Amino acid sequence: MTSAGTLPEDLVRLRDQLAAVPFALDTPGRDAAVRAVRSVVDQVEDHLLPRLRDVDAPLLVVVGGSTGAGKSTLVNSLLQAEVTRAGVLRPTTRTPVLVCAPADRGAFADDRVLPVQVETHPAVPQGLALVDAPDVDSVVEANRDLAGQLLSAADLWVFVTTAARYADAVPWDLLHTAAERGTALAVVLDRVPPEATREVAADLAGMLQRAGLDQARLWVVEEGPLTDGLLPGTQVAPLRGWLHELAADAGARAEVVRQTLVGALASLDDRVAGIARAVDEQAAAAGALRTAADAAYGRATAAVDEGVRNGTLLRGEVLARWQEFVGTGEWMRSLQAGIGRLRDRVTAAVTGRPTPAQDLTGALESGVERLLRSAAETAAEDTVTAWRGLPGGAAVVAGRERELSTVGPGFTEAAGRTVRDWQGAVLELVRGEGAGKRSRARLLSWGVNGAGAVVMVAVFAQTAGLSGAEVAVAGGTTVVGQRVLEAVFGDAAVRQLAERARRDLDERSAALLHVEQRRFTSLLDGAAGPDDAAALRESARTVARARG
Repeated sequence: MTSAGTLPEDLVRLRDQLAAVPFALDTPGRDAAVRAVRSVVDQVEDHLLPRLRDVDAPLLVVVGGSTGAGKSTLVNSLLQAEVTRAGVLRPTTRTPVLVCAPADRGAFADDRVLPVQVETHPAVPQGLALVDAPDVDSVVEANRDLAGQLLSAADLWVFVTTAARYADAVPWDLLHTAAERGTALAVVLDRVPPEATREVAADLAGMLQRAGLDQARLWVVEEGPLTDGLLPGTQVAPLRGWLHELAADAGARAEVVRQTLVGALASLDDRVAGIARAVDEQAAAAGALRTAADAAYGRATAAVDEGVRNGTLLRGEVLARWQEFVGTGEWMRSLQAGIGRLRDRVTAAVTGRPTPAQDLTGALESGVERLLRSAAETAAEDTVTAWRGLPGGAAVVAGRERELSTVGPGFTEAAGRTVRDWQGAVLELVRGEGAGKRSRARLLSWGVNGAGAVVMVAVFAQTAGLSGAEVAVAGGTTVVGQRVLEAVFGDAAVRQLAERARRDLDERSAALLHVEQRRFTSLLDGAAGPDDAAALRESARTVARARG
């Protein structure tokens, strides 16, 4: 027998971790892993913990088998009383019945969580309880699941099959499970034509031996008429006698308990390892999906940066507004003469018409917004396309393709706010750079907005500034001389202003696109990660050490 020690606590920890593992992604191994998790959790709750806490509790014997095998009839016949319903309608057993001796009822009142109806009957020997389980191949999924749960809770399986169906696949799947888990097993071959008893029994015995179940006890019930719905006493007497012997012999009961308990604990190693591999698969799938989204939005960030640097924004409307702003040279002459644009600003204040600088910054704002939207839309489309081809991704985007393939509902407003905030920051840079008395005087003669507009244009020029050689803006015919801003700030300051403004725009654009990317990555927030698999493996090792 295994030592109790901390084993129950370790099993509780393992159970809780298994129950909490999310299988959010539709990976190839998910469904099998979910079933395995349910099986292990049920066995820990229904068998391992109750048995470890009370090794002397009554022996739980679960009678299971295929549809129409005669399980309920067998249980009633063993007790010579109708304690569970048998009939021709399928599925027959809906609420499983646990029958025990009156003195043992308390053993199943609180500690067990089995979904059964507990009944007592004096024909059940003290120290043993019988459960009539649903069909393992029921057409009702809930019944199949319940049958599996009850079989996992058993100290001893009494598996009922018939001469016509003993080679069916579904029962043998469960018999192989019994072999893998070392479960104590007895097999009842029911409804055997008397003339074929020896032949059929020998064939089934050979199958059990080849499956590693040669220690299973085999009982044969020959086909014949029922009396008041019960099998003849002579047919069930050998099995009844064996069960009574088990109940009466504490050592024999303990050996059955030990065999099944040790086998169940040992089976956890491979079962949890398989679940952990499925969790690894989930984590890898989530990682691949995140990587695909990272790549798509990384390209979007690079596209925005390229759009800022390559001068394409300085065409069309922006170029027209720039030409208006620069004019025919009067602006340059007024700057050099120190006259400024005060007259234009006063006129704009009186008439309400925007100044050329405001027109230029407005055109730049629209251009950057379009650049950001184009990059975000491409990233969204690319991410959806990539996810459709990755494990687990198709199910995540299913039904959401239309909303995910474009920008989010708040993107336009957020993009506009991002650009306006950046423009405001540029003006603050200009104000800060013009803090000196000499620079402030020249800045005031020109205007912060005007200087800020030129810095913004400088950000979008290929040379990263307007200092040095003269720059032709985006193929336009207007040439801006280096004296434009150098007259106010100086050559080095202009370069620094433009570079700082560009970095600021890059950071704000990246933050905006990161928020957009969260529309995808948030769909993976519930996915399992590598830590989940590692925690399961460590808990399984802890259980293995505790069981000795």
